[in-house]
Amino acid sequence: MRGLPIPDGSTPAANAENARELETNPRGDWSAQAIYSLGFLTLVSSFNYLDRSLLGLALPQIKAEMHISDTVMGLVSGLAFVLFYSIMSVPIAWAADRWNRRNIIAVGFAFWSFMTLATAWVGNIWQLAIARFLMGAGEACGIAPSNSMTADLFRAERRPLAYSIFATAASISSILFFPIAGWVGQHYGWRQMFIVAGLPGLGLALLFFLTVREPRRGASESRTARSDATSSKDKGTVRFWQSLRLLLGSRAYLALLAGSTFMGLNVFASSVWTPTFLTRVHGLSLGEIAATIGPLRGACGVAGVLLGGLLIDRLGRRHAHWRMTLPAIACILVGPAEAAFALSDHHVVWLGGFAVSAFLLLVHQGPVFAGVVAVAPLRTRAVATSILLFCSAMFGQAVGPLLVGVMNDLLEPAFGLQAIRYSMLIVAGTAVLAGLCFFIAGRATTREQRQ
Repeated sequence: MRGLPIPDGSTPAANAENARELETNPRGDWSAQAIYSLGFLTLVSSFNYLDRSLLGLALPQIKAEMHISDTVMGLVSGLAFVLFYSIMSVPIAWAADRWNRRNIIAVGFAFWSFMTLATAWVGNIWQLAIARFLMGAGEACGIAPSNSMTADLFRAERRPLAYSIFATAASISSILFFPIAGWVGQHYGWRQMFIVAGLPGLGLALLFFLTVREPRRGASESRTARSDATSSKDKGTVRFWQSLRLLLGSRAYLALLAGSTFMGLNVFASSVWTPTFLTRVHGLSLGEIAATIGPLRGACGVAGVLLGGLLIDRLGRRHAHWRMTLPAIACILVGPAEAAFALSDHHVVWLGGFAVSAFLLLVHQGPVFAGVVAVAPLRTRAVATSILLFCSAMFGQAVGPLLVGVMNDLLEPAFGLQAIRYSMLIVAGTAVLAGLCFFIAGRATTREQRQ
């Protein structure tokens, strides 16, 4: 029986080797293998953001071609994607807590890339909705297993920075891939844009499978935590329901859940409707949006996530509450920045508001994921993350784009194309509510850790 794989894809010999490595080099978080794995996971996530956000960039062209309302576009861009994403996220995360996470991510990456490619050949709004529906199924294999892998690559005190690096995926997508997609869409049409986005993902999925190693579960934990995880690994279903009850009984976890849901509404509604807002209100073309606004959002986002992560990493060593206090302040400040972006006609003001919002918008992501794995039992981290993503997606991605679309149609008789200005104020308000939730989460986490 020696050398046969155990459920998480490791072998007993490999487990022993990893354990010896951790004990002899307990502070070696940033090994070459860990850096490569985190970098590739971030690249995979950047394609995740690109593929789901392409529809927002293509909305004006698709609306003109298919002659549909903003409400319908809100449904297709939000609900059609998120429905299967949310349905599949928890069972996929349950599998990721027990089986090889690298394989799950690789298969999901290949599938959602294929569905992105297939979107180029849809003929009507129903086919577009089906393509989005199936793309969501593939993307459900991405973030939760990736977060679980990252937790096993880095110790608890290093995770906020590691997760902040992982959170740069959206910004990388905006800086590197968005301008290319926009240029293709501007010159060759929205269908070719989906082809250019989908094809590379198929090759990268194979490379990910061949070169990234599955980390041993609990490799970054103390010896006691590893022992507890090993002794309970056969308690599958019972452990899941027990852990679920513990999570739902945690005020810190519930506050993280609520804050992430509000920010999900903000991020998804903004990503879907910002290109249309810029076209209607400021007259920017698709190419101009992709070549200027996309990179600006990406550069500011990378700066905010990395600087925020470094600051949280440093302050958190002295006082743990900064791990959630700083993200809470960032979210609250997003509100007035986005209101300035939506309402101002002065170029410097609305562009400045956009830049400030982009800088602060994703500061919370790394600390929130780190907070989730801190309160979750070792073998339910992927499930804990997936529940958070489920709520963020179902109420954020499904409701956010749809709510803005409905408000656009309701306000259009009174305000015409300017109606989207006032619909986007919904986005600004949710960021403030998220910040208040993260304040509560930080205080609750401190109290629960003292008990």
